[in-house]
This record gives sequence, structure tokens and C-alpha cells, in this order.
Amino acid sequence: MIKLIHSRKFDGEIMKTNLTSMKTLLTRVIIALALLVGVHPALAQLALGIVATNNLVILFWPATTSGTNGVLQSATNVVSPNWLSATDAFPVNYGSQIAVSVSNVSSARFFRLSLVPPTADGMAFIPAGSFTMGDTLDGESDAIPTNVYVSAFYMDVNLVSSNQWAGVYNYAIANGYSFDHAGSGKATNHPVQTVNWYDCVKWCNARSQQAGLTPVYYTDAGLTQVYTNGDVNITNANVNWTANGYRLPTEAEWEKAARGGLSGQRFPWGDTISESQANYYGDPNGAIVRLDALFDLGPYTGYNTNFDTGAQQTYTSPVGYFAANGYGLYDIAGNVMEWCWDWYGTPYGQPTTTNPTGPATGVYRVWRGGGWSVEAYFVRCAFRNDLFGPNYAADFSGFRCVRGL
Repeated sequence: MIKLIHSRKFDGEIMKTNLTSMKTLLTRVIIALALLVGVHPALAQLALGIVATNNLVILFWPATTSGTNGVLQSATNVVSPNWLSATDAFPVNYGSQIAVSVSNVSSARFFRLSLVPPTADGMAFIPAGSFTMGDTLDGESDAIPTNVYVSAFYMDVNLVSSNQWAGVYNYAIANGYSFDHAGSGKATNHPVQTVNWYDCVKWCNARSQQAGLTPVYYTDAGLTQVYTNGDVNITNANVNWTANGYRLPTEAEWEKAARGGLSGQRFPWGDTISESQANYYGDPNGAIVRLDALFDLGPYTGYNTNFDTGAQQTYTSPVGYFAANGYGLYDIAGNVMEWCWDWYGTPYGQPTTTNPTGPATGVYRVWRGGGWSVEAYFVRCAFRNDLFGPNYAADFSGFRCVRGL
């Protein structure tokens, strides 16, 4: 028998749940919706839920499309609580809801969901936690599911647009930077494309300096020479991972963010895809990639019919055109492929499964997310592109930035 007791206490609307069974006293759980300092009081509260299953408790809440994301915290008492991130929370599949499982221990624990809105520079907060990187849905040999932990970070809500690129690019050129490519865009509100990995890394540094933040990438191990020129294959030792500046996401950060708090699904929103959800090359009959027939609902075949116009065959879409994922990120599937920090390599979790940064060396830098010119198979959350070196640029390659806390 499960008995629910509701009460209003503490920071806001709190659901207090006292779980009892005939044989075992289960964990008492309080889920509180609390606002962090600086959060606008008009933020809508989320409806929170709880399900007890054997030795686990599943906590779930609706996915957000606003970029305001929740951090699940726990404490052992609420008289003088010491709220800490719930380190044993692990994403689970619970339909369209964001859901995590936590251990159902014998002693009481209390939980709250603290909300963090997007930043002034257009970034969404991605909460820390473990998740399953990769999947076995479609036989990926290089995406074997691995339990990976990623610290909290901020990620651009949108792909870097052509207009945003130009503003930083002009600043960079005026301050001694050089690039292999000036970047292109179908329109100012479309994503920048035709930029290689070196261009993106240097642009991140320039964006940091323009904003008065500490650059992340350097050409020396002492982290004194900011990377501004040339094609340099900088290593993990040349990265100031604790800097507050902008950088490319690691592959693990990208996939955690792309899944939007969901677990085990092909796409950021579920297991199928259609023209109304992303900009990609339709193949609903599996004529090009056989597996597309399993999950591409079309209805078109070929380029997205909303954007296949223009004298130049570059069929990008405006940033933010499609609905956001559960973390409030737009175009995380489709539009343009996104450069990541990592060298491509297997298995996942190198050199460690906690904040992995990828192999020490390699031939190809990772692209993620698919784009306007490729089929649904390549737009899946688990797909990894290992075809191009860091000096390659194309009209389907772009990026977005992340920033540490």
C-alpha cells in the first residue's frame, strides 16, 4: 500500500510523499520546486511526479522548451538542509518526460528541483550527472553504450549564426587572429557554415576575449600563449578546462545535451523523425540508407521542402526554426553538423568515463548531429561522423559553443 501526503512548505510548492508498504518502510521523498538566486519569479513551476519501483524511486518532470532546466538536489533533512546534487540520479526512459532513478535507501532523503534559466549570452544550463552514452538501437559498432559522468555546463541554445560569427570574426581579425575560412551563411539568421575545426576553436577564443572572459585554448602547456593563428593540433594539455571562456563541447557533453534529459531514444524527442522536426534529407522508404525506413516518417523524399530553394544548393534553415529539445536547445538534430572537441576514437570514455575528453591523438575530429544534406540515420543522437579531418570545411558543417560554470 502506498500512501501520499501533500503539504505546502519551504521555498514553494512542495510535494511530500510518504511511501509505505506492508513489508518495508520506503524512503520518504520530498520534491520541492525551488528557485535559485537570480531566477525570475515568473518562471512557471513544473509538475513533478514520483513512482516507486522495487529498490528504486523514479522522479520525473516535463521537458522544457524554454532553456530553463532543473538541477535535482537532495538533502538528509529540511531543518538545516545542505542541498547537494543528487549524484546517484541516473536518466531512465519514461516516455516524453525527463526522468531519473534514485536509490531507495532506508534513511529519509529529501529532493528538490532548482531551476536555472538561460544566460544573457543565450546559453542553456545542462545539469551534471551520469547518462548512457551511445545505444544499440541500430547496430552502431562505435557507439557501444557506456555509463559516462559529465559535470554541469552551459551550451548555446542555437547554432552559431552567420551574423553572430561575423561579429566575433571581425573583432578577431582586428586583434591579430587569422582563419582558414571567413565562414558562409545562406542568410544572417542561418547557421554559419564552411568553417573547419581550427576556425571554430580560434573563434571560441576570440568570443571569450571579446566578452572579457578567459580563453580556453593555448599553444603551450603553460597556458600563456592564446591560440590565435595557424592550424595547430592542440592537445588536452593545452586546454584550460577550468576557464570561464567559450569552447567546443566534448563529444560526451554534446550527446548528453542532445538527448535533452531523455534516455535510450534515437532522436532528442523520441524514436522517429519527420520533416516538421528537423532539417535533414528525407529517405522514408530506406532507398539510400535501409534503416531509414524504420524511423523516417517523411513525408517527403529528398531535401526538406521548406528550405530547398535558392540559386546555391545550401539548404540550411534559420536557427531556432524547429522546436527545442528537453534542455531548450534548437537544431541539435539536423541543419548543420556540429564540430566537437574530441579526436574520433573507440571506445567511449577516454581517458576516463568522468568528463571524457577523447583520445590523445587521432586523424578525424568528431562531428555530431547530422545536417540538411544527410539522411535521418546520420541525425540520430548516437551517430558519430569520422570522415573528415580538422582542416575540412563544407556547407553542412557548423558548431555551437559551451562554457563551464
